[in-house]
Amino acid sequence: MHQPSVSAPGIPFHSDGMRIGLLGGSFNPPHAAHRAISLFAMKRLQLDRVWWLVSPGNPLKDPRNLHDLAERAAAARAMADHPRIDVTCLETAIGTRYTVDTISYLRRRCSKAHFVWIMGADNLAQFHKWENWQRIASEVPMAVVDRSQQGLRGLASTAAQALARYRIPERDAGSLADLQPPAWVFLTGLKLSLSSTRLRNEDGSWKT
Repeated sequence: MHQPSVSAPGIPFHSDGMRIGLLGGSFNPPHAAHRAISLFAMKRLQLDRVWWLVSPGNPLKDPRNLHDLAERAAAARAMADHPRIDVTCLETAIGTRYTVDTISYLRRRCSKAHFVWIMGADNLAQFHKWENWQRIASEVPMAVVDRSQQGLRGLASTAAQALARYRIPERDAGSLADLQPPAWVFLTGLKLSLSSTRLRNEDGSWKT
């Protein structure tokens, strides 16, 4: 039987044994693809919930057009609009900038939850540039969702090649959350080309 866990600041409600997908990003702005990827991953990976981790800022991106965190979080909650998607500003609450530190924190605080890191193929293409990316792969299973015109680039990337032997067949995606990392799966069948960059005006404002 699942037991409810006491949450630290910024950590959404969870229970022992819960299977939780983590979707991190600046959400500047959040858009329909974020929601579609979450629901797609929830189904294919047999997840109980997906947490949107709204970051204070991506170290690999220009911060000048970054909107206020509270504004991005509110927009993300409005976009998510689903009882099994939680939006949190956890990284600001715990003072982390890098995904590797966030994952380490969650594994300590929620040791009985089963986390899966969710990202698009566009992020896989540059995953080797992330801080301590090898450690991320060793601490949490990962699901890579194919994005229009990005799949081949992602699979040919430095990180994908380095982690090739840990990739599981797509037909086994439902077991990913229970596997000992490193383990990852490449999910196909969701073709969305939306991006936050395309949804911003040249001055950084959000298109309406």
